[in-house]
Amino acid sequence: MDYRVLGNTGVKVSSLCFGTMSFGGDADEATSKAMFNRCRDSGINFFDCANVYQKGRAEEILGGLIRDCREEVVITTKVYFPMSQDVNARGAHRRHITYALEESLRRLGTDYVDVYFIHRFDEATPLEETLRALDDMVTQGKILYPAASNFAAWQVQKGLGLSALHDWARFEVVQPMYNLVKRQAEVEILPMAQSEKLGVTPYSPLGAGLLTGKYGVDRRPEQGRLIGNEMYQKRYNDDWTYQVADDFTEFARHNGYSPVSLAVAWVRAHPAITAPIIGARNVEQLEGSLGAIEIDMTPDLRAEIAALSPEPPPATDRSEERAGDMFSAQLQKK
Repeated sequence: MDYRVLGNTGVKVSSLCFGTMSFGGDADEATSKAMFNRCRDSGINFFDCANVYQKGRAEEILGGLIRDCREEVVITTKVYFPMSQDVNARGAHRRHITYALEESLRRLGTDYVDVYFIHRFDEATPLEETLRALDDMVTQGKILYPAASNFAAWQVQKGLGLSALHDWARFEVVQPMYNLVKRQAEVEILPMAQSEKLGVTPYSPLGAGLLTGKYGVDRRPEQGRLIGNEMYQKRYNDDWTYQVADDFTEFARHNGYSPVSLAVAWVRAHPAITAPIIGARNVEQLEGSLGAIEIDMTPDLRAEIAALSPEPPPATDRSEERAGDMFSAQLQKK
């Protein structure tokens, strides 16, 4: 396992982060413990969680597992989505953040969270209120680094500007979706992160299972998130994504790779990425993602894989500018 500095924080984290969404759900407590121990044995010191994962149960299980190694691990959790039927138990306003953080700390059995994500941009709350609340929590020592999950680049950048203006603790980590068939982050989020020295911990490197080798144009497993979960069905409902899955699986197996390992390694090798978030229902499933660290993802190999899926247009939609210095090329033609 190699370790990378998390953005501009100076904190070193493993180049794979384990996501605990399955804790207390698909993985019972014993299985969760076995996966946690396997991650620790492999060198992972970075664990991602959220208060809504199994309505707090994932935090409780993770809290028990880190009790004897709290200072050796970097822990994240999140706030935004509803935790009860109460109309105020949601969002990124000060009232909800304050209460939700205390509950997360209680469940995790810790005095502080290393990285605290706003799980989604809150259109109903001024960003200034959210950032000031996070800054207060940093001052109190309850969180070390504020972070943003599922934010657009402009929303993160607006937050960075406000934090600089008011001398508040800024977002230090972003968490976009990113995989071979979901490449929108390449357009603005990843370049912004590099420019602003932000850590990047993308989720869903396997495309909710699409890139595991189980799916294709004429191939579906009997069960899986893309089979039984409406949210993931909507997210990956384009026919071309299944063609990419077919092509990617064929490429991986032709070249002697596990599709799971190769998909994670492809995400991990992007220069803006700190650590992709891997997940699993059991230790056997986890092994495929851990195999990513054994793959030498050269620039040429990464480019070959990237060519299997559509490249998103540049932010300006001026595709001709991808060729480099367009103006010099035009002058040479005269």
